[in-house]
Amino acid sequence: MTVSDLAASTHVVDAHAHIFTKDMPLRNNPRHAPTYDHTLADFEKTLDAHGVTHAVLAAASPWADYNDYLIESISGNPRFRGTVILYPNVERYTLQQMAREGIVGVRMHMIGLPELPDISTFEYRRMFRRIADRGWHIHLHCEGHHLPELLPHFERTGVNLVVDHLGRPDPVEGINSAGFKALLRLMENGRTWVKASGHFRLGKPSTGYLQEFIRQTGNTRLIWGSDCPFVGDEANANYGSSLKWFLEAVPSPSDRARILGQNAMELFFKTDG
Repeated sequence: MTVSDLAASTHVVDAHAHIFTKDMPLRNNPRHAPTYDHTLADFEKTLDAHGVTHAVLAAASPWADYNDYLIESISGNPRFRGTVILYPNVERYTLQQMAREGIVGVRMHMIGLPELPDISTFEYRRMFRRIADRGWHIHLHCEGHHLPELLPHFERTGVNLVVDHLGRPDPVEGINSAGFKALLRLMENGRTWVKASGHFRLGKPSTGYLQEFIRQTGNTRLIWGSDCPFVGDEANANYGSSLKWFLEAVPSPSDRARILGQNAMELFFKTDG
């Protein structure tokens, strides 16, 4: 399935995917330990086969702050942007150089941790200010029940925020969960976006989550991502099924165009036509 003839947009952007090689250094006790390569060349073939013009590559938690392969792969390639995982002692000069090589945000991966980091400390507040000063975004991945606790901290920073996987709502309470409601409220600030990604990780109501976001917030703060190559769920998802899920959930051509292309181009590719 391709989207080039379905989205009324010049561009189609996959705003969430990963590249890696099996010999990259894994962090201690990773959630996943892929035993295969998924290179930029592999991913480009997938994009071309499905009519997707641009992509944003996300640093993935198994490799912690080893961002080297991602940065080297996208540097100088206008088709791609990236987000990296960093520790809060990162210097502004490092961020400046990363920006030159196509990095546009910092991923905060808070899934599977024994406890959440204290992001109210000076070290984190300093990093958030440096991110905001660059015009980057925080790319947040956490369980939905943590959102009411975390979102006020990010709101106070003034930084742009992009939340993964529809905010991972509680599978029992769904759109009535406190996390889902907190995310809807924060989207009113004009600095918060939600990724329609990882539907296969969310259970059967995932289509309803996306439709509820559109119903309550419109189509301007939503972006789509495949989560390719579906690490940990390779047997349950593929690129075609990710697109099919989105297209079935969003029948409106204008909504599709916005979410598949325009929003992500404005957020991640500001200097590119």
